[in-house]
Amino acid sequence: MNHDQATLEQPFDREPPQRPRSTPAPVTVSVLEEARRLTEPVIRAGLDRLDPDTRHACGYHLGYWDADGSPLDAGGKGVRPALAVLSARAAGVRGGAPRAGVVAAAACELVHNFSLLHDDLMDGDTERRHRKTVWARFGPASAILAGDAMLALANELLAEAGSPTTAAALGHLNLTTRRLVKGQAADLAFEKRARVTLSECLQMAEDKTGALLACSASLGAMLVGAPARTTAALADYGAHLGLAFQLIDDLLGIWGTPARTGKPVWSDLRARKKSLPVVVALASDRPAGGQLRRMYAEGALQDEAALAEMANLVDRAGGRAWTEARAERESAAAVAALAGLDGPASVRAELAALAELLCRRTY
Repeated sequence: MNHDQATLEQPFDREPPQRPRSTPAPVTVSVLEEARRLTEPVIRAGLDRLDPDTRHACGYHLGYWDADGSPLDAGGKGVRPALAVLSARAAGVRGGAPRAGVVAAAACELVHNFSLLHDDLMDGDTERRHRKTVWARFGPASAILAGDAMLALANELLAEAGSPTTAAALGHLNLTTRRLVKGQAADLAFEKRARVTLSECLQMAEDKTGALLACSASLGAMLVGAPARTTAALADYGAHLGLAFQLIDDLLGIWGTPARTGKPVWSDLRARKKSLPVVVALASDRPAGGQLRRMYAEGALQDEAALAEMANLVDRAGGRAWTEARAERESAAAVAALAGLDGPASVRAELAALAELLCRRTY
């Protein structure tokens, strides 16, 4: 994805154009639910291949059961499985998602959760989805092993897809994982640096989040033998959607409601994250930007009043408005990429509605 340098280095010269708001199609929620329903049995069967302790930690993280083994239904949003299932249908496959599309969905969801398990430990986050994180509940070693197991299972399940394009799909998934790791490494490195450019921060978001959504949106199509033009359009859609998704995540990391996000208020500010709203605000020549730079230079602060003031400064320095507008722009670019698809119009509509829904989410 090419960045507009004027927008990157001078974020207040102009606001990204916003698209008209529309109402997400009612089918969008059912698509997410259906993808979870199709994918969960495949993932559960994969977990059954693991040793009991690792299986228990993985199932706890995925929301299949509680720490004592009691059944739960507390999983994630199911965005990546939905994208993979829809991508198989976008290739023109009718009559429901083929097995290959569901395997792609399971693989992408496992890679995503591998990254969450390790991220929670690296970031010191003790809560996710209103429950203790795996490392906080079972210890750091269990979280590391559970994440490793999920990554291995993703490759194992994908290798068993039985498609002529399985080898290419495996290569695509592993390249994506390397980009994800690169993005997480950059995210951690930014915490130790006094200055991070907006261009660097956007590249980090594209690697950490955009790469896996681009993979999810194209892997199912790849496995069912879609032409290169179709997979490229879907990957472009997913890359823009991924950046929009991260932008919204960054907003929620500062201003999200804990009851909705499952994380403490001001969690990103507490960790001194160089998230996109913060980087934009730190680069601002407004007085609020200067105050924020001084507060960030002081090191970790746990005082709630100070964190509230920092959130206010990010807003006053323009970080919040810029991030909201850029999320709109990336979501619109995702929808525009769908024009390159030759598949069913109904699938294009569902993908467009999903982009709309994710850009409006509050958790």
